[in-house]
Amino acid sequence: MMGLGKLLHSHREHAAAGDTIDHPQAFELFATIVFLGRRREVYTRLATLSGIRPGYDVLDVGCGTGYLTRILAPVAGPNGHVTGVDPSPAMIEHARRRSPANCTYLVGEGQALDLPDASFDLVISSLAVHHIPAEARGDAIREMFRVLRPGGRLLIAESRPPSHPLAAWAANLLLSSAMRHDLDQTLNRLVVEAGFRIEEEGRLPLLLSYLRATRPA
Repeated sequence: MMGLGKLLHSHREHAAAGDTIDHPQAFELFATIVFLGRRREVYTRLATLSGIRPGYDVLDVGCGTGYLTRILAPVAGPNGHVTGVDPSPAMIEHARRRSPANCTYLVGEGQALDLPDASFDLVISSLAVHHIPAEARGDAIREMFRVLRPGGRLLIAESRPPSHPLAAWAANLLLSSAMRHDLDQTLNRLVVEAGFRIEEEGRLPLLLSYLRATRPA
């Protein structure tokens, strides 16, 4: 397994450059540390905020190891389906080995989804937009719009910069420059420009924020 120091350096560099994270087991350790043991709590809250219902077809853009998809899958149920997309073959392979029966995992980039138009009821992306190169984020949001059915819902969760000096120092040590900066205003603009209607914005524990939007019917 990659050492923690190397992992932190790798995460900072990859997030800033738009590259992939290719060490799933080390990433799981990183997530455990960053979420302070509250990862399940936070991602269960995201699942609730998403408004997922039984029978939904769901897309998780930047699914990583598939952690969130495995929370969403039981709610979608046997008549629904959850698809995870991530650019890292290693992360996708890790997710596939733990795949629930109603999940599919694909190697791909958020800014170029190889998926049909209007094929999902719900699109979620958690802590993934900052990994997409800044110049391609608009394309990624437009792709999310394209694959959603009219009336479909979008939920994006991202990090927000800490206000306390000590917390800011820790974020500077642990996180990439992309994660240390507030993406709220950029995301708002890109989401509106893509054609979405923003429904709600809010905050989650551990310096996370979220945005919920709808593709107009």
